[in-house]
Amino acid sequence: MAVGISAHGIYIPRCRIGRDILAKEWGIPSMGGERAVTNYDEDSLTMAVEASLNCIANKDPRKIEGLYFASTNPPYREKQVATTVASAVDLSKEIRTADFSDSLRAGTSALLAALDAVRAGTAKKLLVVAADCRMGEPDSPTEQMVGDGAGAVLLDTEDVIAEILDSYSLADEFLGTWRLDNRQFIQSFPGSFELKYGYTRVMGEVLKKAFAKFGLKPQDIAKAVIYSPNPRGLAGIAGKAGFDPKSQIQDSFWLQLGDTGTAAPLIMLSAALEGAKPGDKILLVSYGDGSDAFLLQATAAIEKFKVKKGINGQITNKLSISSYGKYTRFRNLAIKETPSEPSVTSPVVFFRDEKQLLPLYGERCNKCSTLQYPRDRVCVECGSKDNFTDIKLARDGKVFTFTHDYLAICPDPPYTQAVIDLSGNCRIYLSMTDCNPDAVAIDMPVELTFRKIHDSYGFHNYFWKARPI
Repeated sequence: MAVGISAHGIYIPRCRIGRDILAKEWGIPSMGGERAVTNYDEDSLTMAVEASLNCIANKDPRKIEGLYFASTNPPYREKQVATTVASAVDLSKEIRTADFSDSLRAGTSALLAALDAVRAGTAKKLLVVAADCRMGEPDSPTEQMVGDGAGAVLLDTEDVIAEILDSYSLADEFLGTWRLDNRQFIQSFPGSFELKYGYTRVMGEVLKKAFAKFGLKPQDIAKAVIYSPNPRGLAGIAGKAGFDPKSQIQDSFWLQLGDTGTAAPLIMLSAALEGAKPGDKILLVSYGDGSDAFLLQATAAIEKFKVKKGINGQITNKLSISSYGKYTRFRNLAIKETPSEPSVTSPVVFFRDEKQLLPLYGERCNKCSTLQYPRDRVCVECGSKDNFTDIKLARDGKVFTFTHDYLAICPDPPYTQAVIDLSGNCRIYLSMTDCNPDAVAIDMPVELTFRKIHDSYGFHNYFWKARPI
């Protein structure tokens, strides 16, 4: 029984900031290029939802038997994020869920756990998703280095496009990059201490022992997907291991996105699978308190698989952040004493309306067939009562009408509200995001994206917004 990846997908935030803008603010050298930045209404949870939806776009979510979420910066310290992601993606409730955190290696740790479960027969289809939006301290090199993103893979025993042949793991206690529980920003020892004595040492040992276990040589690998905090580290490892940097090493996208942390291995793996051919052997290597190495081989099914939103398209489709001030608003770094908006929900409301808030279910009247949202006991068209069938709403449509609110408290004014005609003949009132206000227009094609709406009652409130396609 072949066990491996049957689908993959990524999510890259549309917002980018040039490293020259970050460097100019503090009068330090620029590292060149740009980095991906979450919008003010995004976090690791919302990115995980987007990557998961892209991954299983052509799969039945109700057949997936579990979801593992990995991140070094989940939005909750005590509450499972995987269950929220599973609900938004509309997985069954009779599944296993788990969160993996506290290490850059969390993504591949989740992948190993899922692989063991599928091989043991306790589950047939498990979704693994990793997302990170780590914070580099202002006026530090790390602020330029980190980037935001998410990657997801579906482990399966059917329609496998890349079989996982073997794996090797190494645990290594090394204090290179860390973040304390009460700190917002990641820390690292100054200089090249981690690169020389941590990353280079660990990766060299892992590659040597992994090749010995797999019975392979570097020349047998079509594409090596090796995590690296920066291009210099990757180049050094590639040369010492005997890889051809031009043909065998998968681009880390550091110049375009930055170091995406826990998500980086899955993002890079997704990119490698996009270009893989049947029979290609792919080496996946992570880093963080040790390393995990995987040997994969593309199958004939990979020629038929089409990714919903590829890496190149998501890198190209971007919105530039033009100032450091706007970046600080997005990251909530600016100290403000303006009053916050009043609470508009509670855990009771969230419990009651979960089905219509997260997986976005409306209802169809069984008498007149009107599709309406939000759900109610009375049909807005014919007036019949308690006579509905739950319907999962489409996640695309077009703008019916809109307004720009310049007075609302918003990190990126104006706050655009719109009435959207969804495909399937349902009208819904939503906020818009990731858009140029001047470009919003009647009949503009839009897609729905899962976002953080506000914090209320001491917890995060998530819902859907519309963004231009």
